[in-house]
Amino acid sequence: MQRNPGFLLSLIVIVAVFSAAFAYPSGFGAKNLPWRLGLDLVGGSHLVYQVDLSNIASGDRDSVLNGLRDVIERRVNLFGVSEPQVYIGKSGEQSELIVELAGIKDIGQAIQQIGTTPLLDFREVEGTGTSTQFIQTNLTGRYITGAQLTFDPTTNAPQVSITFNDEGGKIFEELTAANIGKPVAIFLDGQPIEIPTVQEKISGGKAQITGRFTVDTARLLVERFNAGALPAPVTLIDQQTISPSLGINFLNKIIIAGLIGTLLVILFMLIYYRRLGIFAGAALFIYIALTLGVFKLIGVTMTLAGLAGFILTIGMAVDANILVFERIKEELKKGLSRAAAVHEGFRHAWPSIRDSNTSTIITAVILYFFATSFVQGFALTLLIGVAVSLFSAITTTRLLLEVFVEKKNEITHA
Repeated sequence: MQRNPGFLLSLIVIVAVFSAAFAYPSGFGAKNLPWRLGLDLVGGSHLVYQVDLSNIASGDRDSVLNGLRDVIERRVNLFGVSEPQVYIGKSGEQSELIVELAGIKDIGQAIQQIGTTPLLDFREVEGTGTSTQFIQTNLTGRYITGAQLTFDPTTNAPQVSITFNDEGGKIFEELTAANIGKPVAIFLDGQPIEIPTVQEKISGGKAQITGRFTVDTARLLVERFNAGALPAPVTLIDQQTISPSLGINFLNKIIIAGLIGTLLVILFMLIYYRRLGIFAGAALFIYIALTLGVFKLIGVTMTLAGLAGFILTIGMAVDANILVFERIKEELKKGLSRAAAVHEGFRHAWPSIRDSNTSTIITAVILYFFATSFVQGFALTLLIGVAVSLFSAITTTRLLLEVFVEKKNEITHA
């Protein structure tokens, strides 16, 4: 089937229009899928907690830190914070957990909740259906010496192994003996994390929780066990608060800077490439609409660094058009027809566009996986922006030129 440039271009334009309406802050997607803005744009607090791991064996420290991070994220979610950022700062006996709370209203209560040690406890289950009751027992996380990810020697299925101290082993033995064939609920911070069924009386202070675990779900349960079982006190050592008005001021400034930069880029293209610059400008507006739509659709949390990465990609999107236009001009000087010059220009420019953008994508991927969260926002928007710009430069600009070459049969050049 023959390709129809006009139809494809119309389809892209329609998608871009819907994308722009979707990305607009008060557009049709604002109610069900609002923009996620970071701490530096909507205000909030940046908290740094010191985690004392001096009483934790070195082999358990990563598990404890990951478990604490998971617990803190669960606690922060109770306050309705939009996209809380919780991440590990540094390793060692005095590791840090950094918590970013965007748009938080009651910071005092949040600090109080975050700073408490996670509470792990076991509860008996009575009743069925809506009449189910959890009944507290005296078996808590302080009787657990650790949890590990292990594998069943017969089936090789992942499972969670728990070890109790002597006193905890006796309590657990009594608990399992009284609940054979019944579920026993395990709670962390008042929320159930697992409800296994007791198969038999368990003696010796060691137990395995089996089920339809994947390696990841079993590891997550291990981390939660260790977070609630091993003593790792957290202490608030730094707090920085950004007011909402300051965040809005930052946002307004970067939007104005982005608009001015975009208009200057388009003006340059119009002056230097004349009518070709019109196509570049149209493709650039389509690129901006599509990229913003992708950001919002996949739930990117926009920060100042992320917006900086996006604005950078606007200039990079034009770079591809410049390479193509220069090649078109060279082909026209060789005496090719305008349609043939467009075809050859894109064919010869593509390797350079591909290689330059691939190197940027590789850099963005490295930054995203190995840098801190501040740089990760920049890397993510840069990565997405470059990927969309490749589509925009090669597809959108080409369709624009093909349609106008067929209809007007004229492209003037500098």
